[in-house]
Amino acid sequence: MTDTVHTTSAGTPYPFPVIVEVRGVTAPARFNRLPDAMAALLATLGALPLSPDQHGYFAELFGPSAVPSVGHRLATHGEVRALAFLDLTPTVVRLYPAGPGAPQ
Repeated sequence: MTDTVHTTSAGTPYPFPVIVEVRGVTAPARFNRLPDAMAALLATLGALPLSPDQHGYFAELFGPSAVPSVGHRLATHGEVRALAFLDLTPTVVRLYPAGPGAPQ
């Protein structure tokens, strides 16, 4: 299987497939398309007992209109990482390119 390379509106390539995870909540999951990965991540985060402010933050960070900016960050930084606070416990939310040996 060959990974497809797409470009952002700025012309920066970003890799597919990608892995998403919410540490301590979900196992890493592989998606072939970035929009699908971001939608699944939002669905997972939407089911968690986060504050309304956190839900809004993640909707902005991983919403459908953020695909180009997330793709750009994947291309330039190698991952997108944020913290969700479940009560007072910080929980790492990650999205990163799938490499060799990544979950199928």
